[in-house]
Amino acid sequence: MTATAYLNGAEGARELLVCFSHLRWNFVFQRPQHLLSRATRRFKVAFFEEPLREACSRPFLRTYVSREGVNVATPILPLDLDADEALAAQRSLLDRYIQRQRSRSLTTWYYTPAALPFSAHLTPDACVYDCMDELTAFKGASQELRFCEQRLFKQADLVFTGGFSLYEAKKSYHKSVHAFPSSIDAHHFGRVRQGAPAPEDMQGINGPKLGFFGVIDERMDLDFVAAMADATPHWNYVMLGPVVKIDSASLPRRHNIHWIGGRSYDDLPEYIASWNVGLMPFALNESTRFISPTKTPEFLAAGCPVVSTPIRDVIRPYGDAKIVDIAKDPQSAVACAQRLMDMPKEPWLAAVDKMLNGNSWDETWARMLDLMDGLREEASRPAAALSRELGGARV
Repeated sequence: MTATAYLNGAEGARELLVCFSHLRWNFVFQRPQHLLSRATRRFKVAFFEEPLREACSRPFLRTYVSREGVNVATPILPLDLDADEALAAQRSLLDRYIQRQRSRSLTTWYYTPAALPFSAHLTPDACVYDCMDELTAFKGASQELRFCEQRLFKQADLVFTGGFSLYEAKKSYHKSVHAFPSSIDAHHFGRVRQGAPAPEDMQGINGPKLGFFGVIDERMDLDFVAAMADATPHWNYVMLGPVVKIDSASLPRRHNIHWIGGRSYDDLPEYIASWNVGLMPFALNESTRFISPTKTPEFLAAGCPVVSTPIRDVIRPYGDAKIVDIAKDPQSAVACAQRLMDMPKEPWLAAVDKMLNGNSWDETWARMLDLMDGLREEASRPAAALSRELGGARV
């Protein structure tokens, strides 16, 4: 199927961007949501989620439009389909969806290489792999995922990475790899710098509060959290986020550790404003080797000092610039947190703003779009003209 086939004579139809994701749109608001919400200014965006199994007679797409204007599509598959039938069903649902859009161009955007077996037959005008995590290192990852990624590198026109460590790991696999670390919606988080009413579930927690927000999974060092809590019984540790891929029974239970579940992105600034220190107690393992936590600049934009374990993309640039304190063990993390609670904020905030300046999601999306448009411009130039520009090199 070619881009021309999507047209069906619908000249002037809107450009279509189809994203394949391992994350649900309404799970947590992070990199895919930030970027694709901005993509809707130009594209019709379709967000294809991983399938769900239900008691139904035939496969179908469950769709809705998010408040950000993204068209979310979830393949619903019958319980009795085997693996090959499931792939065939997803391919058919995808093809029919794209044909109905009658768009003048197609861009495919991958967050997971696992979608390639049912989408590799497409011939889009542009194919982007936004590699936000090293998924092959995550708990439960299959060996097939690594093979799919190798295939995706061959198919993609552009590869973006969610941090510098990932860039260094992936740059040799493709001719056009570009690092785009976590950016920030400074207005959203900065609105609480002068204070904000504490959320109701924070008002009953007295004393110093150290807070974490995000997915709670194998990337968190639970022993680290427990040791800090034991060393500081008069401090409170607020752990905000959904628990996935680990047993909730494994969470350390202390009078001063509060596991309060997930909260909406809209409410995060008020939670952060009620905390004295932001805590990023990541484990040092294969699943965190390449992470670039979006929460780092979000804590900072809200004016909340941060202590983190030694994650490479936190050390560089935030730790090196003395913007974030890096602690290798619970004892040093307690000492860092105490120092941050005692320090005057103004000189630190000035340094934070200098570092965050120019790192908005709007600017990140604009730079990505420039690279995508560059592909179209290159494709539209006559081959002879392109050859002259390259000094007669073969193209």
